[in-house]
Amino acid sequence: MAEKNLALLIDAENISPDYMSIIRDEANKYGNLTYKRIYGDWASSNLTKWRSKCIEYNLEQIQQVSYVSGKSTSDFTLVIDAMDILYSDQVDGFVLVSSDSDFTRLVSRLRQNNKFIIGMGESKTPLSLVNSVDLFIYLDKIKNIRDKNVKPKKRGRPAADKKEEESIISLDDLIDVLTNIISETSDENGWAYWSNTNNTLVRKYPGFDPRNYGFKGKALQFFLANGFEKRNEGLDVFIRPKANNEQ
Repeated sequence: MAEKNLALLIDAENISPDYMSIIRDEANKYGNLTYKRIYGDWASSNLTKWRSKCIEYNLEQIQQVSYVSGKSTSDFTLVIDAMDILYSDQVDGFVLVSSDSDFTRLVSRLRQNNKFIIGMGESKTPLSLVNSVDLFIYLDKIKNIRDKNVKPKKRGRPAADKKEEESIISLDDLIDVLTNIISETSDENGWAYWSNTNNTLVRKYPGFDPRNYGFKGKALQFFLANGFEKRNEGLDVFIRPKANNEQ
């Protein structure tokens, strides 16, 4: 299968430069970055820390002058650029890095043209943007794991900072959702095909990632550690809730 060509578009006014290595690493998992552009008012002192990152990661700085104090203007230029790239028909998808819900309509337009959209932002990102993309990656959660500041959470434990968690489904609710998905497709013994189950879950919650809950492994291992069991048949994997599940 040919590698996807992706356009990386970063809203510098809404994303910290501290996430740049994560942005690069995560984006590279899904394809080749043929465009790497970052948008903002580069005369502003607010973007000083981004300048060295632009050199280090070979980002093309796109200038947008802020004519109104306190108003983000990079949004407009980014949208226009995204549409130009779309109509050039040179990419298979976009990586949009922002926590700004103003890009939700842009994402919808790009997906209408069958483009694969990856969103990246912080936990504060509105659900309207998170649920509009094919896949959403929470940068602050991954950074917490890299910095070893977060330990895996136990099911039912209250979030340490509810404001930061507001756009992430709780672990209790996530497990309930997966249980319901399994029940809709399982056989008489309760087993459901893992690949289809996982795909359904990600379509329902594009922001799902085990790292959001402080877990470093893959999705299957995450659920096996949270009350589910698996069965292998050749290369096929099946999953179901454990009997008398206790968390």
